[in-house]
Amino acid sequence: MDISLKNGLVLMAGKVLDLLDVITPDQLARGICEKYQTWESFRQQKVAEWQEVQKYVFATDTTKTTNSSLPWSNKTTIPKLCQIRDNLFSNYMATMFPKRRNIKWISDTEEDNEKDKKDAIENYINWVTDRNEYYDEVEKVVLDYIDYGNCFATVEWSDRRVQVEESEDSGGKIQSGYVGPQLRRINPLDIVFNPTAPSFGESPKIIRSIVSLGEIKEMLERLSTDANEKEDAQKMWDYIRGIRQTVTQYVGDLSVKDEIYNISGFTSYRNYLESNYVEVLTFYGDIYDDESEEFRRNRVIKIVDRHKVISDNVHPSDFGTAPVFHVGWRIRPDNLWAMGPLDNLVGMQYRIDHLENMKADVFDLIAYPPLMVKGYVDDFTWAPMERIYTSDEGDVKLMSPDVNALQADTQIAILEAKMEEMAGSPKEAMGFRTPGEKTKYEVQRLENAAARIFQNKTGQFERRGPENWLNAMLELARRNMTDQVIRVFDNDYKINVFQSLTQDDITGYGRLKPVAARHFAETAQLVQDLSNFRQSTAGSDPALLMHFSTVKEAALWEELLEIEKYQIVQPYIRIHEQKDAQMLSNINQEQTAAQTAQPAGITPDDYTAGAENSPEPPAEGAL
Repeated sequence: MDISLKNGLVLMAGKVLDLLDVITPDQLARGICEKYQTWESFRQQKVAEWQEVQKYVFATDTTKTTNSSLPWSNKTTIPKLCQIRDNLFSNYMATMFPKRRNIKWISDTEEDNEKDKKDAIENYINWVTDRNEYYDEVEKVVLDYIDYGNCFATVEWSDRRVQVEESEDSGGKIQSGYVGPQLRRINPLDIVFNPTAPSFGESPKIIRSIVSLGEIKEMLERLSTDANEKEDAQKMWDYIRGIRQTVTQYVGDLSVKDEIYNISGFTSYRNYLESNYVEVLTFYGDIYDDESEEFRRNRVIKIVDRHKVISDNVHPSDFGTAPVFHVGWRIRPDNLWAMGPLDNLVGMQYRIDHLENMKADVFDLIAYPPLMVKGYVDDFTWAPMERIYTSDEGDVKLMSPDVNALQADTQIAILEAKMEEMAGSPKEAMGFRTPGEKTKYEVQRLENAAARIFQNKTGQFERRGPENWLNAMLELARRNMTDQVIRVFDNDYKINVFQSLTQDDITGYGRLKPVAARHFAETAQLVQDLSNFRQSTAGSDPALLMHFSTVKEAALWEELLEIEKYQIVQPYIRIHEQKDAQMLSNINQEQTAAQTAQPAGITPDDYTAGAENSPEPPAEGAL
């Protein structure tokens, strides 16, 4: 054998051994990746259902849906699922996140129940949530709640300050920017967990993310807090870069590795490694390490390339669990993957499109019916006033379908109404009303009963979503915040003031409770109840009314009528206005009296010298 060829084969064999050695997985990483693939396979049927729902929601015609195989010439789709989705989204947002958000601090100790402590915590968390970034993430989470029936969110610390380059003008200053906790939505397709666990909090969770090499470099630097961690991070970065350079030089077959390291979204493992992206699997929860035979609690483990551990730490949260939260729409007792409001409406959407296109095809047949030609008939053109020549036994007849098929509109309307009811849409929001006269509280009772599902799903989302992540945001701020100046709106004086806070100001034993605005049906009922109370005998009893606070009642009406932006309600403002009005009235009266007491103009000719009772003439130059 040629010596150069032999050396080449030896060199290639060495590269193969180096490659197989470099991608040898960590035992811990391998176990976590096996869990990821197992839990991912458990939900494949659920993912297929989500895809079908998404096709119907965003379809422009039936060719984009699973209804495309029907033999209809018309391909119209009625976007009923999309309309229900938009209706639920607008009403959820209007109910759970009104213009004025109230977040209450419920303390567990007397010391943490002091007014200064409560005001500091409530002002801070209101300042954190009163941001466009927060509402943008909340909108995504609510849409997941509707589309998938499962929404996930976590919190992270955000520092958006920018270091300005040193110059004569800047002096090396840091630009101002938001520093604080931030809500982060997790795509339901990017998270897996044990669906048979007793609760989502007890189940380990694995979140998949695809980041660029630049982002992984920044993450490695952020994880480095001391010299040892910095050295480990640099070694990990060298490994990530090294394995990609090795694979690009290797020309052998990686099919075995493709089967072991199945990277979703990439055609092969080589294709993945040659790209500019890195897959990161983040494990949250308790895990048993087979290699060390140790059970580890509350771990955060990051894995790259499905085989290498990048970090393994205890989560620093004071709650003892990772701040990853899940809210399900229709909860299953024995399966953590909940059902969405649109999932079991797909069949009815299919039926609606079926009836609509069948009706359209029947109408086309009526307008342009086929002809039955019997016997010998000369060629003719089907048109008005056209003459058709036939033999003695020839004949031409129209084959019109039964016009009763055009009554499908009634069935479609019935199906649409059922879909609204089954999705839990609030009827009064769409203007529906049952016939007949309604008196006293009957309207409110009917509206509340009709919207009972909607109110239940709203409260369910608020208890498991905002309440949990708001407390997680407060806990994150306690661990990371330094001195912070926030803007606070003073409700009494209707002005913005600035408050300086420290970690001690927002540290205490207790829990934040979001208080959403009342549902519009409840608001209408409360307004009706207050009005009826005022008109009743008890409402006009002075001995009873002396126990009612007029200031708080005025604030209640301000909230019910949603007139905060007009700043109409101010404590005892009418007394000050009446005082100002009385002062102006007194000034006007004094001016009028002075003008009335002054005599009219008198000329010198009106004085008679020596006449009795004649007034003295005015001095020269006097008026």
